[in-house]
Amino acid sequence: MDALLQNFFNLTIFREVFPFLLRGLWTTIWLSLLVIPIGLVSGLALALVQTQTQRRWLRILVLIYIDFFRSFPPLVLLILIYFGAPFLGLELPKLAAVAIGFMLNNSSYFSEVFRAGIQSVPSGQMEAARSTGLTRLQALRHVVVPQATRNVLPDLVGNGIEVIKLTTIASVVALPELLRVARDAQSLVYNPSPIVLAALMYLVLLWPLVRLLSRLEHRGRTVR
Repeated sequence: MDALLQNFFNLTIFREVFPFLLRGLWTTIWLSLLVIPIGLVSGLALALVQTQTQRRWLRILVLIYIDFFRSFPPLVLLILIYFGAPFLGLELPKLAAVAIGFMLNNSSYFSEVFRAGIQSVPSGQMEAARSTGLTRLQALRHVVVPQATRNVLPDLVGNGIEVIKLTTIASVVALPELLRVARDAQSLVYNPSPIVLAALMYLVLLWPLVRLLSRLEHRGRTVR
């Protein structure tokens, strides 16, 4: 038991590395606040194209895009973007490469959630909104999309939690997010305690969101 505590829950090491991991946690937070809205907006745009356009070829292109990026490993995608762009004459900053990689990956998942939400809104809602004089775009903005978002809010929150955990792949381009800082600290102290502390910090960060997700799911089941 003492060996376990010494190697994984070393309080002395916890105190030493905590300030550094706190900076890594801040990077994880602002990175999440950047990439999640980008994924939501781009995912909603894709969902609207899927459900509203009459052009079959455009719907097929969007479907191919979604299937491809849902199937493609996000870590490999980020490596290709950051390390492959220079071969095309593009020198992308780390943050830009991460933002693009997350947009491509996250938009494909969020789009499917939004698509399900839009399709769950009765078609009569659109017809009723149009009958009041609203344009199709106004009806989508003020009537359909708000209802669709409420219908799939638990899924959106769940996807958001997964995105926060996925920010750990940003370490592949040396962006100093929480896990990257913890690994660097581990290499200096020759002890896995920084990794454990990083996991505990993730737990503190995500626990409120997990509880919110549980409440939303419970409320949804109650409404049904």
